[in-house]
Amino acid sequence: MEKRKDIRKEGPDELKQWLLEKGEKSFRAKQIQDWLWKNWASSFSEMVNLPAQLRESLAAEFSLNRLRVSELQKSNDGTIKLAFTLFDGNVVEGVLIPSGERMTACISSQVGCSLTCKFCATGYMDRKRNLDAAEIYDQAREISSIALREYQLPLTNIVMMGMGEPLLNYAHVLEGIRRITDPEGGMGWSPKRITLSTAGIAKMIQKLADDEVKFNLALSLHAADDEKRNQIMPINESNSLQSLKEALRYFYQKTRNQVTFEYIAFASFNEGPEDAAKLARFARSTGIPAKINILEYNPIDAAQFLRAQPERLDAFKNILEKEGLVVNIRRSRGKDIDAACGQLANKNSAV
Repeated sequence: MEKRKDIRKEGPDELKQWLLEKGEKSFRAKQIQDWLWKNWASSFSEMVNLPAQLRESLAAEFSLNRLRVSELQKSNDGTIKLAFTLFDGNVVEGVLIPSGERMTACISSQVGCSLTCKFCATGYMDRKRNLDAAEIYDQAREISSIALREYQLPLTNIVMMGMGEPLLNYAHVLEGIRRITDPEGGMGWSPKRITLSTAGIAKMIQKLADDEVKFNLALSLHAADDEKRNQIMPINESNSLQSLKEALRYFYQKTRNQVTFEYIAFASFNEGPEDAAKLARFARSTGIPAKINILEYNPIDAAQFLRAQPERLDAFKNILEKEGLVVNIRRSRGKDIDAACGQLANKNSAV
């Protein structure tokens, strides 16, 4: 039996051509697109303003590969971790992080990851494949609906900080974000409410600038000298701090979008006064008004790193603030269900 095409990979022009070949009017393409994205239909039978025969033809020739929530875990602090099963049986994870009136969705871009960061559970998995734009979009829609169901509050922010490196899935990630921000045929979000986090691929950061993206950028820094960063993030060997600094300057000059430095503090590794001084020098030398988020480390079985003590984090922050930098300490959420930063690994759901 011939494999049916995924209809959400068909563009408007391809749909119009298919409709004309079926003897249907081309305006039906817009109706179908609205059902797929804006109305987020899960089956062709839901498309009630289409003729029954057309719905049957669509079902016969196309698939509609919506992901599904296969597991939901709720933390003691209210954080919700979700396992999303994809059409091919692969699984990715997403997280809903409630904080007062703020509801943040953390979504994934790849099944697994190829970057092998030494402190991250996903980095110990193989990268099986990229997610497509519809799978990225579906995560945002699912978590949005769960925020309303569980907390009666709308989703306020989306961070591309889940499984995978977004800039190694560039086209699909940007198309997914375009769908999320599309006011006509998507969720209609402001791109300023979306942050993409990268481990640091200089040429792709420059490409973001050339493409004039409107969303915010976060760099997972975690060390402000190349020697230490090489130890924990092999990507740094081909993307030095100097090259990242130049790419970030270019990004800010072209877009004027917010940039954040994320810095996980590991005990006895990167949280001393000299490390803070190096981070301050790096941040100031970029020449851009970036902010710094210091993150608590969330231990994983595969790594030997330990969490820095709270008083060490406070001292680290004070050094940075004395240098005139904007600094926040982000306390871990969802630790008891392995939903915190760096812990997503499909422990119970891998294919």
